[in-house]
Amino acid sequence: MKDGTLRIGVDVGGTFTDFVLVDEARGRILTGKRLTTPDDPGRAILDGLERLLREAGADIGAVRQIVHGTTLVTNTVIERKGARIGLITTRGFRDSLEMGREMRYDLYDLFLEKPEPLVPRPRRHAVTERLDARGRVLLPLAEAEVRDAARALAAQGVEAVAVCLLHSYLDPAHERRVREILAEELPGLRVTLSSDVAPEIREYERANTACVNAYVQPLMDRYLAALEAELGRRGLRGPLHLMLSAGGIATVRHARANPVQLIESGPAAGALAAMHFGRLCGVEDMISFDMGGTTAKMCLIEGGEAEHASTFEAARVRRFRKGSGLPLKVPVIDLIEIGAGGGSIAQASEMGLLTVGPESAGSVPGPVCYARGGTRPTVTDADLLLGYLSPEYFLGGEMALDRAAVERAVEERLAKPLGMTVLEAAAGIHAVVNENMAAATRMYVAEKGRDPRRYALLAFGGAGPVHAYGLAKLLKLSRVIVPAGAGVASALGFLVAAPAIDLVRSGVQRLSAVDWDAVGAKFAGMEAEARAMIEEAGAAPGDVAFARSADMRFLGQGFDINVRLPATVTGETVREAFLDTYQRLFDRRIEGVAIEVLSWRLHAGATRPRVPETVGEAAPAGAARKGTRPVWFAETGMAPCAVYDRYRLPPGQRIPGPAVVEERESTVVVGPDASITADARGNLLIEIAAEPAAMPADAAE
Repeated sequence: MKDGTLRIGVDVGGTFTDFVLVDEARGRILTGKRLTTPDDPGRAILDGLERLLREAGADIGAVRQIVHGTTLVTNTVIERKGARIGLITTRGFRDSLEMGREMRYDLYDLFLEKPEPLVPRPRRHAVTERLDARGRVLLPLAEAEVRDAARALAAQGVEAVAVCLLHSYLDPAHERRVREILAEELPGLRVTLSSDVAPEIREYERANTACVNAYVQPLMDRYLAALEAELGRRGLRGPLHLMLSAGGIATVRHARANPVQLIESGPAAGALAAMHFGRLCGVEDMISFDMGGTTAKMCLIEGGEAEHASTFEAARVRRFRKGSGLPLKVPVIDLIEIGAGGGSIAQASEMGLLTVGPESAGSVPGPVCYARGGTRPTVTDADLLLGYLSPEYFLGGEMALDRAAVERAVEERLAKPLGMTVLEAAAGIHAVVNENMAAATRMYVAEKGRDPRRYALLAFGGAGPVHAYGLAKLLKLSRVIVPAGAGVASALGFLVAAPAIDLVRSGVQRLSAVDWDAVGAKFAGMEAEARAMIEEAGAAPGDVAFARSADMRFLGQGFDINVRLPATVTGETVREAFLDTYQRLFDRRIEGVAIEVLSWRLHAGATRPRVPETVGEAAPAGAARKGTRPVWFAETGMAPCAVYDRYRLPPGQRIPGPAVVEERESTVVVGPDASITADARGNLLIEIAAEPAAMPADAAE
């Protein structure tokens, strides 16, 4: 990396763009937040960087590194605003994108809506070629057919092409020859090979991954090229890096070639931030809760680390129904995301019920209180009416909130249709969104065989600290941690991430028939490739650690589990590792059944960078208590509540609830059965009193 003492993380969300600056020379962390500019995300980034550097008293030339994450990829797929693309595939497999897995995500929905392929049938072209399941050539590539397909694609006006040929993960030669022919016939056309972006088994998922990459590549290529050029023009000498969905950082060159790997970059950074703050607080087992303006993300962290997954489902027709989206072969941090954010819109359903989300007001027009044209009440509007947010101190006083407009909107759109008061409607919105998040979290944790009561809740994001107390009570958690700078914590996650990459090689074979020398050669090749990529992203030579795993299953099973490989790899040690993992997941140990290996995986990463342990400048002088204002809680109704300035809270001071603690980017709210204590690093530790056990029925008689 270039010389310099500043590192900056930039998180572009659906509603806000967050900034964190780490000043390594002075040992401080500064933060910032701006409304996202969806028509040109780069505008908010550049404006926010300019302001943050001005506050730091620094020049952009002193910036050693900028790490950026964005929702642009996932939003492009969801909104179907990507490039006009085509697909070249093996003859006989033209309709695999339409057929999918041939599974219904809802057995009883007679009007089931399936996700539309990104490539309509007329732009899907089949060519003669065939490999068998061992990678042997059965039919050579018919190059004349590829040239015919190229001419047809040119006539159809495509901007990019995905290529997915049967079993190409075993031998990519045919796909690479297709790319060469397309370069000859259509110079300058962007081409994505499935064997490059997802070299592993399962044709449908691999084809979807290649199509999504091709679909977003023109947009992301232009966006990243323009952003990098403008930063360079303004004087940035350090590199611009991108956060990958699995929690590593990569170069702009890698991101422009593989934008599909950015599809969950923002949520991944949030999980990394939670792991960082958990280490600082000495908490290893927690539920990370990141609630922003558009979505809420929950991630289970055990032993200080989040789990990873090798698949991700994008653009679900029913946003929270598994199986209703496009399955991708992309390494991601394993978390759950639901449409519950500050901008989630509340409305009265046809059945007379109050519903909240998943539709969001975003940054444009935004919640009603923003006075930017929004007319439909949102979660943020409800929080304002309940007294949780200050109309004068939102974003540190930079953005005044219009309470009167919110009251009119809630009265007209919710209170009157539902036959309730404005305050009851606001309390209902808050309760419904909390219950939505609690239900999703319970299911997510239960699917992993865990009890949520074992964990602390680490809350961040602009709206997370407002709702953490209510969510924790619904989950019966007694401990909540709100880190300093919670409103922009995901952006800090970018700066505690190390260069990292995940690689995979597939080839189905029985464990008893594995050639371990060949497997060793495979891993050696992947390690050399990964080391070169990670060092290009800024890691010091030699500062790369590797973790090996395999996707395995019993013979006859349709799906597999990932197994961490032991240090000494033999048929017996790998078999025991598989059985141990299977027993931990399913509480069964099945002996005497043949085992298959589907894929070999490698995770490579450098040492995580260190950042200062405290966020913000030194605490200003003065009393922490700012005064009181009416705040609503179920136990008290609307009643006076103490309001505190987070920046003035001394370490160790215990604040009894009910209380509101305000900082520039977020607000912490706790009820009368909780207390807040600030630690030496500025983190807030919330303790919630346990609810009394229910009295047995016979004891009450």
